Amino acid sequence: MFRNMYDTDVTVWSPQGRLLQVEYAGEAVKQGSACLGLTSKTHVVLAALKRAPHELASYQKKILKIDDHMGIAIAGLNADARSLAKYMRTECLNHKYVFGTPMQAGRLVVDVADKHQRCTQTYVRRPYGVGLICGAVDATGPHLYETEPSGAYHEYVAMAIGSRSQAAKTYLEKHMESFADASAEDLIKHGLKALAGCVPTDKQLDNSNSCVVIIGPDQKYSLIEDAAIQPYLDAVEVDGDAATADAMAVDDAAPEEGGGDAMST
Repeated sequence: MFRNMYDTDVTVWSPQGRLLQVEYAGEAVKQGSACLGLTSKTHVVLAALKRAPHELASYQKKILKIDDHMGIAIAGLNADARSLAKYMRTECLNHKYVFGTPMQAGRLVVDVADKHQRCTQTYVRRPYGVGLICGAVDATGPHLYETEPSGAYHEYVAMAIGSRSQAAKTYLEKHMESFADASAEDLIKHGLKALAGCVPTDKQLDNSNSCVVIIGPDQKYSLIEDAAIQPYLDAVEVDGDAATADAMAVDDAAPEEGGGDAMST
């Protein structure tokens, strides 16, 4: 692990102006198993890659339900994520009890980000070593937020965090324009295709290590995993095979066209 004379306390600044414990918490997020989210005009999809600590252990939960209209995908320390999830559930319950309506995701994310940030300026606690992707569909429409251990938060159309998440980000950036008008089924397929790029080279995406959540205006929090996710994985595999076949056909046709031009000249 890291060793530095300035990392013994979260309130100690290094000569370079860095809070090293906050950076360590960010590194915990980068090393966590990947998760992502994407939105259309009506729906939000969260997808996550589950990881088992060792061969004899079951896969850890990577997507947690907050309310009927809200869920979070986590990368980093699961214990910290469960603590934050409990806080978020309590806030949603209290808001529904007082006002009779579901809590807006933006307000809750700001509160969670403040909770993150308070741990970076007091020596009583260490920073939360977990990053959250919060997806929700409330009265203002579908939303996707990311929170960081530093206390920063952002809203996205699509986002991925965790280990090997750059491959997923590349896919999401490439297909972002098609998300707005995509159906719920297509949005799930896009999420799984992006998630497939985060799988280690010695493994493959299957129904045991992947899970998806879909939330819509008339669709409550719905978790899809195990046998229920297999049809989507099969559809993604078929689409991938078809795309590969099309690419090979184009490659085969290209030399013939080039040869024809050369002969004509």
